[in-house]
Amino acid sequence: MTVHQVVVAAAPHDAVTNDALALQKGLATAHGASEVYARYVHPDLAGVVHPLEHVPDAAADLLVYHVTIGEPRVAEFLLARPEPVMVVYHNITPPEFFRPWSARFAALLAGGREQLRMLRPRVVHAVADSRFNASELAALGYDDVAVTPLAVDLLALRDSADDGSAERVLAGIDGPVYLFVGQLMPHKRPDLLVQAFHILSTYLEPDAGLVMVGAARHARYGTAVEQLVRELALSNVRFPGAVPLPTLAGLYRRADAFVTMSEHEGFCIPIVEAMSVGLPVVARRFAAIPDTAGGAALLLDAGDGPAVAAEAMHAVVADADLRRTMTEAGRRTVDTFTAVDPVDEFLRHVEVALA
Repeated sequence: MTVHQVVVAAAPHDAVTNDALALQKGLATAHGASEVYARYVHPDLAGVVHPLEHVPDAAADLLVYHVTIGEPRVAEFLLARPEPVMVVYHNITPPEFFRPWSARFAALLAGGREQLRMLRPRVVHAVADSRFNASELAALGYDDVAVTPLAVDLLALRDSADDGSAERVLAGIDGPVYLFVGQLMPHKRPDLLVQAFHILSTYLEPDAGLVMVGAARHARYGTAVEQLVRELALSNVRFPGAVPLPTLAGLYRRADAFVTMSEHEGFCIPIVEAMSVGLPVVARRFAAIPDTAGGAALLLDAGDGPAVAAEAMHAVVADADLRRTMTEAGRRTVDTFTAVDPVDEFLRHVEVALA
């Protein structure tokens, strides 16, 4: 059996790319030949992920398509191929978040949902990594969508050696550290997080620090967030960008709380990572976040502004009883993800698709 995977863009530190590469190992063991192909391949992954045009003409038994955005060339490719297709839906962000910043990117997102509708007759099996994502696929006409979690490598995070790089990021921060991990994208609302931190550091925790780990893949928006930090004169905010695993692990260990103001997530792996190292989590009640958090996070409602967020951030660090309760609940949530091997689950769905 030959099973290949297709992603739109493959890049280091990208959750979907990491998921596909983790699943590739299981596919190679179970079915033999298995490669990952992408329309766009970051130079650091050359030879690991292959360009889409290098897919051999000889038909595979199955193509697994990881969906995160629209891309006409990928949709055309899949529609033209003879192989059956299995869709793994990681979510397509609603385009309205990006229209003020990039009309082209917003158009790709809008096109992605239409391309999913077009692909429906070619798809023999559909899998989503959260109940929220499954509901979105159902709204696009997909029946009997299976739900299986992402392949989250918590052992690599736990076992990563401390190389001192995290302390270099945190230099000059003497108070509690609030950590955000995720791309600096409009739907993740780092702007709202900066506003909340401004209130926190002004009135509640003057020595606190905020570290925002993740690439600014849209330069205009990333620049706007950094400009907001400068306008508010926040000296204890750090933007280290995308960081290697030892740095990320060190930041999780050094942090006092994980916080995200995101308004749209298909899963949100950093919530699980943070809980796995004992961090309390402050997040908002949007999209898949409540399901992923499993009742262990302090969730803010949609109408809660930056002042409420600042109070919540302060509470999970300053209130020892609350912190202990959240940490224990977080570990129970993590147990629900580690109790099932996501690679084994994925292979089971591949067998369904092949049948």
